[in-house]
Parts: sequence; structure tokens; C-alpha cells
Amino acid sequence: MPLAGCGGGTKGGKGEPGATAKGGSAGTAGSPSPAVPKGAWIPGFVAKMSPAEKVGQLFVPTFSSRADAISLVKRYHVGGLIYFPRNMRTPEQTAAQSNAIQKSSKVPLLLGVDEEQGIVSRTPFITRFPGNMALGATRDPAAARAAAKVTGAELRAIGINQDYAPVADVNLDPANPVIGVRSFGSDPGQVSQLLRGAIAGYQDAGVAATAKHFPGHGDTGTDSHTGLPVIQHSRRTWERLDAPPFKAAIAAGVDSIMSAHIVVPKLDRSGDPSTLSRTVLTGLLRGSLGYQGVIITDSLEMAGARRKYGDAATPVRAINAGADQLLMPPNLPRAHQAVLAAVRSGTIPQKRLDEAVGRVLRLKEARGLFRGTRADPARAAASVGTAAHKATARMVAERAVTLVRNDGGLLPFKGRKVYVSGPKSARLAAELGRAGVRTTTSLTAADAAVLTTLDAGSVTAARVRALGAKPVVVAALGSPYDLDGAGAAKAALATYSSGAVSVTALAEVLAGRVKPTGRLPVNAGGERAGHGLNYG
Repeated sequence: MPLAGCGGGTKGGKGEPGATAKGGSAGTAGSPSPAVPKGAWIPGFVAKMSPAEKVGQLFVPTFSSRADAISLVKRYHVGGLIYFPRNMRTPEQTAAQSNAIQKSSKVPLLLGVDEEQGIVSRTPFITRFPGNMALGATRDPAAARAAAKVTGAELRAIGINQDYAPVADVNLDPANPVIGVRSFGSDPGQVSQLLRGAIAGYQDAGVAATAKHFPGHGDTGTDSHTGLPVIQHSRRTWERLDAPPFKAAIAAGVDSIMSAHIVVPKLDRSGDPSTLSRTVLTGLLRGSLGYQGVIITDSLEMAGARRKYGDAATPVRAINAGADQLLMPPNLPRAHQAVLAAVRSGTIPQKRLDEAVGRVLRLKEARGLFRGTRADPARAAASVGTAAHKATARMVAERAVTLVRNDGGLLPFKGRKVYVSGPKSARLAAELGRAGVRTTTSLTAADAAVLTTLDAGSVTAARVRALGAKPVVVAALGSPYDLDGAGAAKAALATYSSGAVSVTALAEVLAGRVKPTGRLPVNAGGERAGHGLNYG
């Protein structure tokens, strides 16, 4: 299978497979002719692939080591791989590993990672950001774009070229166990604007963006990792609440859209999870919304995908439903064999297979992978965690802090001795001290108390009462819905993240060195989305 600019070694300058400077034969390397439309080489290239090579392009498995990854590439011709923390020790090691894996493949690989930032972060050493709901509190698409561009740049520096982010789900259920602060918020319009900013940021950095989880995972009390959620939205409700961000993602040119392992009976009566539903993926996403990019499944290791049909039939059904990439099959040899057998028997039509492979190759072309995939190990560490990148993270964290209540002007702390308790209390107390606020380890000696919460839910109210008659400030470091139990507190704030950069930002706001400018992205603390106070 002739290739130009393939694998890990090239630095750009070569044309796509099948493109030549003067109309030479397909498969010859050279500069693409200006008369040849972008991607025109792909159908001819796909036609020359063997069935096993085509099937391999659809799979994105996990791997345990560099040697394991290379073995998967050579044996199964996989089109991509997904990184986890175990695969990434240092920037230099990761960049070198990415190069070696790319070099082993005839076709450039989509090396992906689930790097949403916030509570879903897989890359151990990159610049940490608070996550999507904090960005939602800034209400600024430019901030979302800046954050995504930083994350994308650091991923690309270590050879990762596809991110399974941003989340497009509109979080409507305060008890949602799987989305929550991973969402930009509860307003479809706001989510759509921030989503477009994030997509642009990843693509600015040369990384493929993935909007997830279609048709919308924001209104469920069941975790699809362990069960199969059922969402009872009508078609009209779906069009009003869930669909707008995906429409915005499509309009923004998102590279891929990830399916959800959820059942929405009023969109598809079959009872199949959306990942396996032709009605949802082909009918709704491709037909009604007009999406022509790559559809990738959520992890096929999750219970929501595996439970109904098993590990062999599930990938076959996903492809026939309209999926183009199969993420994390629990048993790659079995899944690859099942899909290949389905192709040979006609269960998966040749046209459907070729469409999927073509979309994957067009995605790779769009992100420049045929022009080169090499990362520079010598420069990788210097590209990660730069001063400018950390400054962007601080900007997001500070602008996200939301002051929900401030009875009697308790905040900012001026001349008060403060007792701090709850998750991350030691760090917050230290940061308050650095910001000029006196702290004490004795509640009795304190003038006021700060109680931090981290997804405490209804327990928050009892924890406020336990602090007695002292004026209490509740700071929700995770879910802002904790503030629903903070009615007895004099003041309440939300940071949407317990990360170091957010705790520092909270201290700066409590001390009055930074003014709170965030706005609630969801209803919380007895206030509506969009509410937020400032210091007078």
C-alpha cells in the first residue's frame, strides 16, 4: 500500500497518497496538483486497501506499552490508539513513543486521549485547567478557545493529535453522576457558544476535536459506565435542549462526534443504545443534522455498550448504525475478527465500510497527518507547562469564581481571623495566608469560618450547622449544586474545580485581591443560571 508522508518520520512537504505534481499514477509521492480537489485521492487509496487493512482503520484500542502498540499496528492495521496515564511518564518519553508508534504504521495514526481537563484529565504532566463548567461560569467563548488551544498545543507537542473533547452535553439533572461539571452548563445557547470556542482552540493547535456524547447525556441519573441510562426526552425537547450544541459543533467543523451509550425511546423505539442505533446515528445525526464527519463510539468497554449484544456483535452493529471509529474494544482480536467476518459475509456492506474508512482518512488529512506526525522529544518538556500556559489557566480559574451570596458584606475578608475546614482546607488556608488573610486552626478563636465542599450534596447543610454560630462561607470546589444545602451560610461561592489553580483563585477572591466575576452556569444555591455577585 504505497504511502507518502506516512508514519512518524516526515516533517511535511510531501503530498498525499495518490497525488502527484503532474498527474502521475495513484500511489506516487509528490506535491499535490492544484487542480486536484482536497481528498480526491482517498477513494482510489481506499480501493487498494485489503479488507483487513480497511477494518483496522476503524479501531482505536488501548495499549500497554510501546511494543504492544507497535504489535497492534502491525497485526491489526489499527487506525488509531488511545493514551492513558500509564502510557505517559514524561513529555520526552511520550513524544518519542508517539514517533515510534507512528513510524510502525503505513497510514498515519490518530493518537487520541480523553483530555477534557477538570475532573477528566488523562495526561499527567500538562497544564491543569479547571474544566468546562468553570469555563461556563466565565461565559466567554474566547476563554474556552484559549484554554483548548493551550491543551491542544501541549498534546500535539507529545505526538497526540486527537482529543475526545469538548463535552457538548447540556447538564440538566443536578444528580447526573457522569456529566455534571464536565458540561459547560444548563443553557443550550451558552453551551453552544463555548463549545464552538473550544473546538476552534483544539483545531488551532492542530488537534482533532470531538464533541460528545450524542444525542445528549445531560439529563440522566444513571452512569453509562456501569449501566444503560434511559432518557425520556421527546423529539421536541431534544431539539430544544440537547441538539443545539451538536448543531453548533457541526457548523464549527468539528472533526468527530462521539456517540452515547444511552437509550432515548422517543428518538428510537428499538431499545438499543444510541451507539448501536441506525435511527440515531445515521437517521438523526447524519440525516437530520447533516453531519458528514467521523462518528466515534464511546468506549466499548462500558456496560452501556456491551450489555445487550456482547463483545463480538456490538462493533458490527455500531458500524452498521453509522459509527466510523470503534473506541476501546474490550477484546480487539475478537472484535476485529467479528467485523472482518461481517464484511466478508456482506453483513457490513462494502459501501458502508468504505465510507467509514474514507471519513477516517479525511479526518487525518484535515489535521495534516499525511504531511507529517513527528513530535520533537527534545522540545516536548519545554512546550508543556510554560509560563504563558499557566497564566491562561489562572485567568480562567479567577474569572470562573462565582459569588452567589454575600449577606452583610462578609466578603472580602478584611481584618478577620478565619477558620478553614473541608476538602483542600490546608491548601486554601496556606493560600489565604499568602494573600494576607489571617487564619487559625481554632474555630473558637475565629471571626468567620470557610467550609469547602467537594460534591457533598445534601450533607452540606449539616456541615454548615456543625460550625455553630460563626459566620460561615461555603465554597463549592466541585459541583455547584452543593450550594443548594448552604442556605444557612452568610456567603457562598463556586469554583467548579478543586484543582490547585482554582483553590488559589478562590483565596485571591476571598482576600479581595481578585474581584469575583463568574456567573452560575446552572441553577444552584437558590439562584438561577446567570446569577453572580461582585464586590461593591
